[in-house]
Amino acid sequence: MSTGKNRPVRIGLQLQPQHADYTAIRATASAAEDLGVDIVFNWDHFYPLYGDPDGKHFECWTMLGAWAESTSRAEIGALVTCNSYRNPDLLADMARTVDHISGGRLILGIGSGWFEKDYTEYGYPFGTKGSRLDDLAEALPRIEDRLAKLNPPPTRRIPILIGGGGEKKTLRLVAKHADIWHGFGDPDTVARKVRVLDGHCADLARDPAEIERSVGVGDVPDELGPQLLELGVTQFTVGVGGPDYDLELLRKWIAWRDKQNG
Repeated sequence: MSTGKNRPVRIGLQLQPQHADYTAIRATASAAEDLGVDIVFNWDHFYPLYGDPDGKHFECWTMLGAWAESTSRAEIGALVTCNSYRNPDLLADMARTVDHISGGRLILGIGSGWFEKDYTEYGYPFGTKGSRLDDLAEALPRIEDRLAKLNPPPTRRIPILIGGGGEKKTLRLVAKHADIWHGFGDPDTVARKVRVLDGHCADLARDPAEIERSVGVGDVPDELGPQLLELGVTQFTVGVGGPDYDLELLRKWIAWRDKQNG
């Protein structure tokens, strides 16, 4: 198992674009950057996931274009883009454009999608979990091919983050296509997912150390951080929702990161 000890610890913020005015979202992204966060993510939904299901909410990729101008140092991205909502070639072009606007700070986070309300309200076929994963498997090579054809090309090889923990399909797609894997769960769950991912890497003759491991965290880092770090996780992402974005937990993870990185 790759321990990830050669990678620096990085801290992300998932700034959930729900229950808040955009001015508060923009101010929180800037505040997180000022605190020293490494990555500011949003998410790709059309309705809130928590609280009032019809509360305030904003679209993902237009927001990323705005963040590309309103931030200057932190990487930005979606945690994660729903593959179902955009043509893969268009998504690649959008990613390339935001990459340029941001000066090479975009992470292309993507997943197969799951929130049925988004699909039904916006007229996308929901299909099945299996069909959505099959669609993602077809989309990833198209995204890679389109990124290679665009003029001008991206400013860098845009990192691809794949979110999800499905052991047969999702983690195999991570092993084949991703630079970053993002998952959720306690250390025991993460340990199992890492073992499965490493097995897929072995099957595909890929060095598992090439894939950065990322986990969503909702507790203080004192015990959780070292446990996940030992499993090879080096990216830790705190989620916050509106209307009042509380960055106290993020501050604790940033302070812990600074101790780990020396």
